[in-house]
Amino acid sequence: MNSNALSRCGFVLLLGRPNVGKSTLLNRILGQKIAIISDKPQTTRTRILGVKHLPEGQIVFFDTPGVHRPKFKLNQRMVQVATETLREVDLVCFLVEADPGTVSGGALIGPGDRAILELLEGIKTPVLLLINKTDRVKKPALLPLIDAFSRAMHFSEIIPVSARTGDNVDHLLSILLSKLPEGDPIFPDEMVTDQPVRVIASELIREKILQKTREEIPYSVAVALEDFKEEEGRDMIFIRATIYVERDSQKGILIGHKGEKLKQVGTEARRELEGLLGVKVALDLWVKVRKDWRRDEVFLKEIGL
Repeated sequence: MNSNALSRCGFVLLLGRPNVGKSTLLNRILGQKIAIISDKPQTTRTRILGVKHLPEGQIVFFDTPGVHRPKFKLNQRMVQVATETLREVDLVCFLVEADPGTVSGGALIGPGDRAILELLEGIKTPVLLLINKTDRVKKPALLPLIDAFSRAMHFSEIIPVSARTGDNVDHLLSILLSKLPEGDPIFPDEMVTDQPVRVIASELIREKILQKTREEIPYSVAVALEDFKEEEGRDMIFIRATIYVERDSQKGILIGHKGEKLKQVGTEARRELEGLLGVKVALDLWVKVRKDWRRDEVFLKEIGL
């Protein structure tokens, strides 16, 4: 860094509906995967911190659960995490989706986005509108969407991006950094996230379940790591995890015929964990039924949600 240059550092909140691409954008910005992704809404359940180190400063991102109408205690906690973080940041990035169906006809601002606009009413923190998934539409098709949101709220900036391809992400980082306060870096250069490896490991297992299951199963699953240890004298880490579901029928679906579904989950999770940890991984998965765990506050605390 130029010794005469002013260093900037601050906190940025990624806010938006479920499945709008917040976690994909964070992973793209950081250049590595710290947040799990899937095509299922409500994939992110807790607040995830990611640190982007730049020559001119440091941007600390918070990826939060998607804002939605909560049905269970779990969902209430997820929405609470997102809204409470609003008070802790220097900038808010409100992500919306450049959905071809929405852009080409019908209501340009859906009820989910309107609920977030109401949440942002009156806050003093600058808000940037990020229109994600622009790789799905032609640029002129974005103009009506930009106009509709501009009429609904004043935004500090409106920036089209594609988290999937990385288009315009460098420009976004430049804009964010220019709006952050002057200050020295908060976190050391080697730090990318505050997520413990155990938490990332359990979330990777849950990601594979999300990708392999349908209907109510993805939302009825929790993963708790029971054991995480290095095998002495062997370049290997042993991980034992319990997958909780709410009903016996869900347990049968997740295990699959002759255990095939659970085996697929375990194989894909193990491969990704080995890439993350840089060593061989022995992964032992068990499935247990915990009736209505999403409504159980004691259990939610036990598994860190």
